[in-house]
Amino acid sequence: MKASPDFGDNDKRKFGYSRDKRSDCVQVVIALVVTPEGFPMAYEVLPGNTSDKTTLRAFLKKIEEQYGKADRIWLMDRGIPTEEVLAEMRASDPPIEYLVGTPKGRLSALEATLAALPWEKVRAGVEVKLLPKEGELYVFAQSRDRIHKERAMRRRALRKLLARLGQLRKMKLKRDQLLVKIGEAKAEAGRAFALVDIQLPAPRQAVSPESFRFALNRKKLRMAYRREGRYLLRSNLCEQAPAKLWELYMQLTQIEEAFRNLKGDLAIRPIYHQHEDRIEAHIFICFVAYCMHVTLGRRLRDLAPGLTPRAVLEKFAAMQMIDVHLPTSDGRKVVMSRYTQPEPELKLLLKKLKLELPEQAPPRITAAGGLNP
Repeated sequence: MKASPDFGDNDKRKFGYSRDKRSDCVQVVIALVVTPEGFPMAYEVLPGNTSDKTTLRAFLKKIEEQYGKADRIWLMDRGIPTEEVLAEMRASDPPIEYLVGTPKGRLSALEATLAALPWEKVRAGVEVKLLPKEGELYVFAQSRDRIHKERAMRRRALRKLLARLGQLRKMKLKRDQLLVKIGEAKAEAGRAFALVDIQLPAPRQAVSPESFRFALNRKKLRMAYRREGRYLLRSNLCEQAPAKLWELYMQLTQIEEAFRNLKGDLAIRPIYHQHEDRIEAHIFICFVAYCMHVTLGRRLRDLAPGLTPRAVLEKFAAMQMIDVHLPTSDGRKVVMSRYTQPEPELKLLLKKLKLELPEQAPPRITAAGGLNP
């Protein structure tokens, strides 16, 4: 959506923080409400300059007013709730239950205390340490699978970054050119960039292997190594089993996957409509498509495990509907709408999903003024 000087104060199209680094475009913010099983229940379209921290309090109230009070557990990523809002949730009558990730600063503050606690196994590959504190329960969890995954990702990014920096040292570049290329390397390396100390040439100093140096920061690397695959959670569900809290927090990955599907497979963006009501209609259609997407995924889990909705849609894309026009001797046309016959692999998929294709449509014959069945 392109910016326009005609947007009014009540228009939801606003400039705001863009996770896609597109601060030049106006945007809207979408809040998605899902059930514990991941099924979409509702959504809200918010102004594009909405901040997560400032929205939460009003959103809690709106959900209760619209759907009534219920035994809900609010799952939130770190950075969304403020300490003030969490205190309000605990003081509510009845208390609003939550499970939230914590910023790294809080983990640093509690690291020494947590180090003295024993690990408790909650399921295969997942261990936790529990720390009750001021009416809350801190859960320090580690997943073996996540440890291996995050360490592999970090090693891959770090190797690529170091190789690129080594290439830059050998190039004949001006300082400004070097800074641009380092910026590109930083964007590609992500968090791994913070593990490398870089010495840049002074202004107007020639770029050379002596003036441009880099080295791995061993202290930061050891800290990253200790924290990979580990999460510090906090909750007022002090009586819940640690395994249940871990399962709840892992649902955040399903929510992240939901937004990836909306942005990717279902092409919710970019939006080219110029009127707000059409933007709302576009988002509504994408939401309905996402409901069908999730339903298909749930159906696949029981009937065709191992297949994803994306894979199934790609297979069904091979089927097409065509209109065959056959002229008659009296100047009219016989029109037959036909879908292509599925390949054996697609027939097997239809059988697994317990789906049957409809009968081919009957032919139609053109007549003066239109089509007759």
